[in-house]
Amino acid sequence: MKTQTITPQIIKDHGLTPDEYERIVEILGREPNITELGLYSVMWSEHCSYKSSRVLLRQFPTTGAGVLIKAGEENAGAVDIGHGLAVVFKVESHNHPSAVEPYQGAATGVGGIIRDIFTMGARPIAAMDSLRFGDLKSSQSQHLLEGVVSGIAGYGNCVGVPTIGGDLACDPTYEGNPLVNAFCLGLVRHEDLARGAATGVGNPLIYVGPATGRDGLGGASFASRELTEESHEDRPAVQVGDPFTEKLLIEASLEALRTGVVVGIQDMGAAGLTCSVSETASRGGCGVEIDVAKVPRRETGMTPYEVLLSESQERMLLIVERGKEAPVLELFRKWGLEAVEIGEITEGNRMRVFENGELVADVPVNSLTDEAPVYHRPSKMPKGQEAKRRWKPDALALPEDAGKALLKLLQSPTVASKRWVWEQYDHMVQTNTEVLPGADAAVLRLKGTDIKLAMSMDGNGTYCVQDPYEGARLTTVESLRNLACAGAVPVGLTDCLNFGNPEDPEVFWQFSGCVQGIADVCKAWEIPVTGGNVSFYNESPVGAIDPTPMIAAVGVISGYDPVRSHFRNKGDRIYLLGSGKPVLGASEYLRWVCGLKEGVPARLDLKAERALHRLLVNLAKEGLVSSMHDVSEGGLAVALTESCISESKQYLGAVVDLEILGLGGSRADELLFGESATRVIMSCSPGQAGRIETLAAEAGVDCRELGEVGGTKLEIRGLLQLDLKLLRDTWGNALKEALGA
Repeated sequence: MKTQTITPQIIKDHGLTPDEYERIVEILGREPNITELGLYSVMWSEHCSYKSSRVLLRQFPTTGAGVLIKAGEENAGAVDIGHGLAVVFKVESHNHPSAVEPYQGAATGVGGIIRDIFTMGARPIAAMDSLRFGDLKSSQSQHLLEGVVSGIAGYGNCVGVPTIGGDLACDPTYEGNPLVNAFCLGLVRHEDLARGAATGVGNPLIYVGPATGRDGLGGASFASRELTEESHEDRPAVQVGDPFTEKLLIEASLEALRTGVVVGIQDMGAAGLTCSVSETASRGGCGVEIDVAKVPRRETGMTPYEVLLSESQERMLLIVERGKEAPVLELFRKWGLEAVEIGEITEGNRMRVFENGELVADVPVNSLTDEAPVYHRPSKMPKGQEAKRRWKPDALALPEDAGKALLKLLQSPTVASKRWVWEQYDHMVQTNTEVLPGADAAVLRLKGTDIKLAMSMDGNGTYCVQDPYEGARLTTVESLRNLACAGAVPVGLTDCLNFGNPEDPEVFWQFSGCVQGIADVCKAWEIPVTGGNVSFYNESPVGAIDPTPMIAAVGVISGYDPVRSHFRNKGDRIYLLGSGKPVLGASEYLRWVCGLKEGVPARLDLKAERALHRLLVNLAKEGLVSSMHDVSEGGLAVALTESCISESKQYLGAVVDLEILGLGGSRADELLFGESATRVIMSCSPGQAGRIETLAAEAGVDCRELGEVGGTKLEIRGLLQLDLKLLRDTWGNALKEALGA
């Protein structure tokens, strides 16, 4: 092997600490060469090894009656949904690439998560995204949002996977460090689930897909450090996507799996060829040899280091039964994809890399995967955290005009209609989308069955920075409540945990609280976390982002129709279900209208929340309700507004009286705009009201009648009265106007 002096600066440039380097020397029994150093730098990066988070993530429940493949075992978890079918789903971040190259950063984020799903043998049938940007008065934030949405649309629309929902919010905390979290769900029969393990000594490794270039070089390491003013120089670390090739890859890979001779399969995502080779070998408990000279290349002069670390897109690694590789190679060529044998499975535990027969790297497989460092980071409550608990709205002036306050709140990008975004996405391709984006949860039908799948994706950084534990609990139950509002029973969830530098004790304190909050809700609901992603180092030159865990939940509706979130019939009765007490602390009203990020969010009563969810699902099963809509950001006033105007083809007004909720003893702003968990706006025909009240009483859920659907205005007696067209125009156009679109 050629030698090159490894200096302290080279070690630092690879994101490795002196202690980690010494550990590598100890493992190898010698100094690594530059290629081996590159292998460790990407596989021991935070992005690939989870060295700061692994200890805490063990709190998540990962097993259960329906779990077929649990988190961490493969590229994504799998959960049974009946009829011999399973869903495979996962969410990934592409934050840093999107910060320096928004179109390609977002597009390749979509491509990467889709590959994680069909690698499991599942056909991708739905995508969602959760996005965060800075203040849209900033031209940079506008540029990033437009580029990211365009990139998601450009890739998702071409690859033929519908983008059916998601989440978008804006806050100065994300200035320069946007969050781009992409989710994908696939459907597979149990017997067709594929594995990413390399087994069978002598079995060949097949490289499939486009030739390797220098794009995406060191992407995993790039994702594992903070953004700086010089980060635009990392543009080569951003991959370039080709959705048409990805579509070919989906079809060819699924066809190859049906031949029955594919032993293992894995995509080349973060850390590229290095990760796919070492992880499949590690899962199979074997060694592996490859010759990088056989890897197709589209650039001249590429070194083994560059070939191994490149994150060029749309590439797969297959392990095939020896002697049966020819039909598989021919199959991929039939689809117009390059496919070549680059190595084979060996006995032992070595990953040996050659170039034209010359050994260029020789390391123990497990040292790259299972033996990556694990850190127990120090944790410290941030300064001022206790003061947040003491904040009261006493000094806050009441709005002079509640109607004007509502109109301003509807212009917040967090609250405003996201139609400008989701209309750019093809949400109908594959013709299964039954409930469109914009509802609490999107719903897909599964042709040939009575099963429908509901999906929701949510996050709230303001809640979590004010109280990480409670904020994460509220975020998790909101995603589950959105499913319940559609009538769905949850089967599992996946998360993307977006935080700052974990080496900062205050950031790690936030991370620890959020993980605990998510885990506690999942345990109470007895649902598994099937996998996910941790994204650290989300810091711009001005500091860390607010802690922002994103939760994507999946649920099943079987044998009955999903419930819509908008009012549907004139004359229907309007009820408030649930007993959550609204507070102004950490609310969108306080942040957007009053310009304050103070206080803490409402306290969650898990028992009451669970009782509400059971009731919502039972109401849906019995077909008793016309609509159900979660009360979340913006509080009761926004939830009522959205129930009136969120359906584009039908606006129905409402007249409600909040006196029954205790208007006399509450602040008007708290009553209208205060936020809490455990509340849902429900409408039903007058003939069903008695049965619903009985079921609510039996479930122990508060059920209070507020008013009636109808008219051309939203009237909240004694507080505000606004024309529906004004509400619709304000809410519907706010995002476009903020962007000047």
